[in-house]
Amino acid sequence: MRKSLLLLAAAFCLAACTEKGPSQEELGTKHGDPGEKILLAYVFRMNELPDATYLTHINYAFGHVNDTFNGVRLDQPEELHRLVSIKRKYPHVKILLSIGGWGSGNFSEMCADEGLRSSFAKDCRRVVDEFKLDGIDIDWEYPGEDVAEISASPDDIANYTLLMRDIRQAIGPDKLLTHATAGSGMFYDFPALDAYIDWTNVMSYDLGNAPYHNAPLYPSDLLEPGSMSVSQCVEAHLEKGIPAEKLVLGLPFYGRGKEGFPRWVDVTKAHLLPGYTYHWDSVSQVAYLTEDATGDFAFGYDEEKSLRIKALYALDKGLKGAMYWAYNGDNAAGDLRRTVYQTLNGTLPTPGLRPMRRPQQ
Repeated sequence: MRKSLLLLAAAFCLAACTEKGPSQEELGTKHGDPGEKILLAYVFRMNELPDATYLTHINYAFGHVNDTFNGVRLDQPEELHRLVSIKRKYPHVKILLSIGGWGSGNFSEMCADEGLRSSFAKDCRRVVDEFKLDGIDIDWEYPGEDVAEISASPDDIANYTLLMRDIRQAIGPDKLLTHATAGSGMFYDFPALDAYIDWTNVMSYDLGNAPYHNAPLYPSDLLEPGSMSVSQCVEAHLEKGIPAEKLVLGLPFYGRGKEGFPRWVDVTKAHLLPGYTYHWDSVSQVAYLTEDATGDFAFGYDEEKSLRIKALYALDKGLKGAMYWAYNGDNAAGDLRRTVYQTLNGTLPTPGLRPMRRPQQ
């Protein structure tokens, strides 16, 4: 009897241990396929460990240049350790530390000094090794520009190239080195950078505030005067010499509202907000809400439809894939990231939409 129970227990354990989850075909993923388009999420203020089923890369935001200009400052190192632990469940995902962010300074001083720059680059290598990372992402906003109230110098653009050279030398050829760039494509010597970086993440969002769109794919009457559309951001980067296969399209999993509009909205349910009416801009190919009481433009945002069209646009342009800010902008089911990943990789269960061509002027 005891032997039978032991055999039964062993059989149960074997079945449990060999039970597999859904296959890649069932999930609509292509992890490990050399032709896979990437989908990268910036993880900021991590409340819970991310679900990386439909992600290829994660950039942890943020590290910073320390106050002595010679190393990396991490405010929550234990959080980064926790994030890297998801590789046990998602061995396919690559995790990078993004250094910078809006208002993160000390870049200009560090880059201007050869010794400080070299020390910083070596510390990037230390961080990669200590946290078992796959690479470094630099998000300096922006070289040569003090709009974020950080120090700047006319030499920043040239020194930025030297910084990327030094980081590449420090971390070696097998680790990833990427960067996030302004939508305009200004502030960078892309041809000089090409030898050092794996790809460029173009921040093609935050292009306007209400009563204008946040990230219109194409220009329309609701493009903020003096700003750019997403397609114009991409063209600006391509014209400056970035190969399409090294350009990653930035997507916002959020919107921008008028004063008094709720600070956080689940964009998958924004169309249901009481007191507002949903609209689709057929030229810019993004959604927006107007306020019922006034008729005013209240909230410009991206949802599944517009994100699918932008993913198709990225395919049409031959881009490397897409990235988005930020992970916690998606809903609990991950509808937005799944839609983008499956559209990029041709595994969306239902037919997608084709991006409308920009109207001829």
